[in-house]
Amino acid sequence: MGPTRKRDLTAAVIGTAVVGYLLVVLLYRWFPPITIWTGLSLGAGGVAEAAWARYVRTKIGDGEIGDGPGRLHPLSVARSLVIAKASAWVGALALGWWVGVLVYLLPRRSWLRVAGEDVTGTAVAAASALALLVAGLWLQHCCKSPQDPSEHGEGAEN
Repeated sequence: MGPTRKRDLTAAVIGTAVVGYLLVVLLYRWFPPITIWTGLSLGAGGVAEAAWARYVRTKIGDGEIGDGPGRLHPLSVARSLVIAKASAWVGALALGWWVGVLVYLLPRRSWLRVAGEDVTGTAVAAASALALLVAGLWLQHCCKSPQDPSEHGEGAEN
């Protein structure tokens, strides 16, 4: 399993934004109100994941990976990596959706009252999705094992 490529995530955001915009054009009249609470769960997940990433990074940096008390089990790190990749993708798709909705709402907010009311909630949801995407990428980065000094010529025999 390789690292999640940022270009793939960017393509997912753009593609989802286009599809989302087209769906909103057709279906916005049936949308429920979009409040600031709508997307906050994504932000809460992003904050929790960033905190876990810091913990994993500290454990890996201190060499406390293994089986035993006070150590982080290697399978926990592997599972964290899977969660990180999934979170980055969910964050990218959600960000694309909310960007598509924002692109639809922003020009209409001055003459369509409902659109004006939904802009704040949509912006919060987009920011929360971005937080989840970034936290996923950060956790993925934190799950890397420390570099072996001999890989870069330090201490390696010539």
